Amino acid sequence: MLNGGYCYREQLNRRAEGQRVLDYLSARYPHSPREAWQARLERGEVRLGDEVAGGHEVLRAGQWLSWQRPPWQEAEVPLHFGLVHEDRALIAVDKPSGLPTMPGGGFLQHTLLHLVRAEFPQASPLHRLGRGTSGLVLFARTPETASHLSRAWREQRVDKRYRALSRGQAAHGEYNIHAGIGPVAHPRLGEVHAATPAGKPSRSLARVLERRQSPSPGSTLFEVDIFTGRPHQIRIHLASIGHPLLGDPLYGPGGRPLPDLPGLPGDGGYWLHAQRLRFEHPLTGQALTLRAPPPPLLQVGGAPNDSGA
Repeated sequence: MLNGGYCYREQLNRRAEGQRVLDYLSARYPHSPREAWQARLERGEVRLGDEVAGGHEVLRAGQWLSWQRPPWQEAEVPLHFGLVHEDRALIAVDKPSGLPTMPGGGFLQHTLLHLVRAEFPQASPLHRLGRGTSGLVLFARTPETASHLSRAWREQRVDKRYRALSRGQAAHGEYNIHAGIGPVAHPRLGEVHAATPAGKPSRSLARVLERRQSPSPGSTLFEVDIFTGRPHQIRIHLASIGHPLLGDPLYGPGGRPLPDLPGLPGDGGYWLHAQRLRFEHPLTGQALTLRAPPPPLLQVGGAPNDSGA
């Protein structure tokens, strides 16, 4: 089934001044070649203000430029979630692996945000999980709650705990990881977040729950607390200590993109689950602990041939 399409709108700034529409779109949005933008203009999908744009118009700062993307077929993903907690201030849900949290990358309605807002129209996500990551996602139901919890998140007053299955058997029982995270080169995207000395300060605490003999040459089940919220932090940090997530198509040992055709950040196959959030409730001031049970493979004693999250 096709989705409803989407209108991308932007108000132009001074950098657009004097450029022609086709030149601007081709340079500003290089994910589509110039020929694709020319075809969209010819189909009448692009508007400058209230008028259909032909591509030759000279732009001025302050104008509105929009592209009405026609309906498209989105990739199949799990279209469900579990409701973990609900009150008048917030809700928490259990996201399945494979479901994007937010629109992007070709997804619009096949997202957790779309599914949640079908039941809770005012819900606003306070954070996001990677598409391949399962587990807890917290939504605010009022602007006041969103402001309160966003501040708590920034001030590291929200405890976040994950389960992760990594390649290789860990030599130590605990790892306090401080690898910096920032942009590095990626052959398909240009750049991607990864471990780099020039990156932003980051901290994770990983504890071994179980060492397994399979798959060869062994694997380690970690419990991970994160104290910063950098993109793909757990994937990068565990890889930086030599234990990339089992099945991760992007990050290799050292926390950098794999040297041979690394995958994209949204590609799945890895094992990571957000299992616990603990914070002060914005209305009552009481400590609230939310949990989402890990999938079988991320439980202690989980069989290596169990199905994924």
